[in-house]
Amino acid sequence: MEIFIRQAAKDDALAITELTHQLGYPLSFEQILENINVVIEKKDHDAFVAVFKNRVIGWVGVAQAFQIESAPFCEIRGLVVHDEFRNHGVGKILIEKAKLWGREKGNDKLRLRCNAKRTEAHLFYQHLGFSEIKEQKVFEINI
Repeated sequence: MEIFIRQAAKDDALAITELTHQLGYPLSFEQILENINVVIEKKDHDAFVAVFKNRVIGWVGVAQAFQIESAPFCEIRGLVVHDEFRNHGVGKILIEKAKLWGREKGNDKLRLRCNAKRTEAHLFYQHLGFSEIKEQKVFEINI
């Protein structure tokens, strides 16, 4: 299976929307398109798609993370592979692209956050060499 990785583009918004819905995030096409535009315009963010036979079958979003209390690092902000193409190495290829992007930005660490209920994903990340370093809760308030 020959997979091609390239930078995400506005024209990928429909496919990315469908993939994002598979992950359980019901954002509208319009919101996804707006998010893609913002991400690809920022120098410290990027997004890449996995393409198979001219079909977007996965995507990964990455960003530089700058915080007062820790050294800069690269973070995967989102990763999804179409359910028909899971367990075929697509996720691994997207993560390799995120690693490369992070190294090119001068980072030596790649982090990601994963919902506690996604136990299969946890095993996948551990298989690729990621180590669990922290458990946390996410809080939100409407402003």
